[in-house]
Amino acid sequence: MSRCLVAAVVLTLGACATSRPPPAGQPTTPASVEARRDALKALLAEHWDYVLAQSPEYASILGDKRFNDRSSDLSAAAVAARVARTRDYLARFEAIDASGLPEQEALTQALMVRELRRSLDEARFEDWKMPVNQMEGIHLQAARLPSILSFRTVKDYDDYLARMRSLPRQFADVEANMRLGVEAGLVPPRFLLEKVAAQAEAIGTESPEQSPFAAPLAKMPEDTTAAERERIRKAWLAVIRDDVLPAYRAFARFVREEYAPRGRAEPGLWALPDGAARYASRARRFTTTQLAPAEIHEMGLREVARIEAEMVAVAQRAGFPDLASFRAALAKDPRLKPTSREQILEIYRGYLDGISPELPRLFGRLPKAGFVVVPVEQFREKAAAAAQYMPPAPDGSRPGRIEVNTGDFAQRSTLAMESTAYHEGVPGHHLQGSIQQEIPGLPPQRRLWLWYNAYGEGWALYAERLGEEVGRYKDPASYYGHLQDEMLRAMRLVVDTGLHEKRWTRDQVVQFFRDHSSIDEVEVQAETDRYIAWPGQALAYKVGELKIRELRERARKALGPTFDVRQFHDQVLGAGALPLDVLEARIDAWVAAQGGARPTKS
Repeated sequence: MSRCLVAAVVLTLGACATSRPPPAGQPTTPASVEARRDALKALLAEHWDYVLAQSPEYASILGDKRFNDRSSDLSAAAVAARVARTRDYLARFEAIDASGLPEQEALTQALMVRELRRSLDEARFEDWKMPVNQMEGIHLQAARLPSILSFRTVKDYDDYLARMRSLPRQFADVEANMRLGVEAGLVPPRFLLEKVAAQAEAIGTESPEQSPFAAPLAKMPEDTTAAERERIRKAWLAVIRDDVLPAYRAFARFVREEYAPRGRAEPGLWALPDGAARYASRARRFTTTQLAPAEIHEMGLREVARIEAEMVAVAQRAGFPDLASFRAALAKDPRLKPTSREQILEIYRGYLDGISPELPRLFGRLPKAGFVVVPVEQFREKAAAAAQYMPPAPDGSRPGRIEVNTGDFAQRSTLAMESTAYHEGVPGHHLQGSIQQEIPGLPPQRRLWLWYNAYGEGWALYAERLGEEVGRYKDPASYYGHLQDEMLRAMRLVVDTGLHEKRWTRDQVVQFFRDHSSIDEVEVQAETDRYIAWPGQALAYKVGELKIRELRERARKALGPTFDVRQFHDQVLGAGALPLDVLEARIDAWVAAQGGARPTKS
């Protein structure tokens, strides 16, 4: 990167970056630069150890087993302590003068200040008092963890035994936080909490042997002795029977009998204390922009109209007089209905195998990490999206995972599976996330921790369109499904802001889906509940994708015949996840360094 990027980033971050320059007339000496570099490096290392110690499950997911027998402290006291510690870290990162530092180190300091400040700004909303919904929470995260971790030694099994013994304490802390939420008027919608109770009850009533917590017992390392196998098996099943499952049943009972009846009636965030400010803050966080919800809503309406016009053209080329008749024909086409769970997985694998040889046409750099396509766990599939992605372990112990929802397979359509495969796999999340992990010289905070939804989800949506550029979507129905997936992200801008800013009802959201897409009904219902549970998150996709497309077009115009899409993509991906304004500064600096005219911003 050129040095003009550093200046652009400092200008872009504005008030977020408060590093103090040296006094006037006092030059920055090499020694002082080295001392400040060392101070930043030491502070980053200390902060990273703190992050992992506070989130030991996350450390284990990353392959760092130093905290393998520990569990996160979810108590209100721990939350307050973390806020205080964040305030301390912010002051210490701000105190490091970034002037004269190498470009990436100056950027790291600015990003850390920005992220810590955002965290403190949002602490006032006390989201920790609403810690569960049908998409996330201790009841789902704990049950997923055994399938994500690597169990390679006897110690790994003994460490996890300690974690399972601490699960009742974690549930108790979460319940206490939920009661505090009730007192503060911070409660999710009742109908979503009824889903939470059902999820917890389903897990809690499994037999110990069939519980997701017992899954690692089926694949113990080959060098484990028979005696150790038997000891581990007995100990695990006893803890699952006596500690884990009773904790789930008690939690389900608490949610069903005490908590859900106090759930709010309205789906929108506007119904909570400081609802408007709360939602505006989430919109800023997830889009990394200053766009107001009303602006985002109008952006969504424009995109819906544009994509719908493309869909009409596809229908007419297929010989249909209008979009409604085309959609009706697609809904009745038996070729578009999967016949089994396994067939869905094979469809995804086929598309990913097909596009992989084309990637060198689009990228100069490709990831080393591989991926697998696996089904979503059955205890999550009713509320889960069509697919999602889990990054690989940085130590190579686990590949990336494209997790596909195969539930209710007979009610699903294969229409959008090609574009979804590219979104979650390559050239989408897996390619971007793996490259980010593999960038040399970046601290772990930037390789593994800092995540900007507008960048990551915007890239994955942009990646769906790249399939067109390398000749994919050969089946017209699949191309229509690609447009439908883009339409979904455009509709999200409308319905998310509709729910949380314009006070739409749930029925209004469902009807908007039905009026503007042919998305499966099972997905319509799950998506609608997702936006209610995760306010603002769905705004990231389209906002980010539109920005990346804008930057590409500006670079193409500025560079003319020397523009190389592979170089552009390598620049977009080459510094890891970035806020959209920082990404814009990076691309502008790259264009200028290539000898192009400074891009004209539209």
